[in-house]
Amino acid sequence: MAVKILETAGALLARYDVLISDVWGVVHDGVWALPPACEALTRYREQGGAVVLLSNAPAPSEQVADLLDKKRVPRDAWDRLITSGDVTRSLIAESHHRKIFHIGWQSDRAVFDRADVELVSEDEADLVVATELNDYRTEQPEQYRPLLERFAARGLPFICGNPDLVVHVGHDLLPCAGSLALIYEELGGRVAYAGKPYRPAYDLALEAARSARGGHPADPAKVLVIGDAVRTDLAGARLMGFDSLFIAGGIHRDETMRDGVLDPAGLEAVLAGLTVKPVAAMAALGEGRRRHLQPTDHPVPEGTAAAASLSHYGMPKR
Repeated sequence: MAVKILETAGALLARYDVLISDVWGVVHDGVWALPPACEALTRYREQGGAVVLLSNAPAPSEQVADLLDKKRVPRDAWDRLITSGDVTRSLIAESHHRKIFHIGWQSDRAVFDRADVELVSEDEADLVVATELNDYRTEQPEQYRPLLERFAARGLPFICGNPDLVVHVGHDLLPCAGSLALIYEELGGRVAYAGKPYRPAYDLALEAARSARGGHPADPAKVLVIGDAVRTDLAGARLMGFDSLFIAGGIHRDETMRDGVLDPAGLEAVLAGLTVKPVAAMAALGEGRRRHLQPTDHPVPEGTAAAASLSHYGMPKR
């Protein structure tokens, strides 16, 4: 049966008590907030629903919240925010390892703040934490294979602080830490994933929803996941037994969108093979028929503050 394509989200959202929504590609486009999505989430909250934003950004939620403010995502659109950075902190604490070799941007090191850990050299490490590539604008994951081979030979555990394989940044599709984790697993290494589509991220999201609902736990049948990635958002919903709403104009837009309109054939191809399909799909989250924005609709001049915000997965360099 074909997945239903919606033009408005309100009636579907009203069937649920809790929304667990992706951020990049749903709530903002990497540069600015997407007003129709923010309006839909705000209206849902006004009607008594709880919204938890769940992001694979490797930074702690307090930093990502500040970034969302700068991207003009209104605080009225969400109740709680959980990031891969939050999950990374939790996994590090559970690991009981204290000597960490970090792969990622300098600013990602906020995940180690207030933790009883030491960032050390390759030879001293007993745990590897990858929040992303050191410079994902110029590097490719395969360049890390020799380093990862040495860690795998020593049997070091590996925490992937962002399970995404790639992310759209403006016109570019750039690699994320998930691509390093795949290589490490291929080499026989042990990987713990700090984010979607893995259970630790959803456990934190459900706890956040319970807090937002005054201590009332969510009925899984009344939780809707909203996201634009088959591998993370839809897979996570399937793992947890939640319904999902697929936003086709996000990371899969090259496959699903034709001239700014959702193409049913492209949608069917992207979702082919899924044992559990989303309950519905939309080009973009919102309450009315709007042409989906293309990357060229708001070009970002080089050297501007907005361009700088694109250089990192959710932090000031990006």
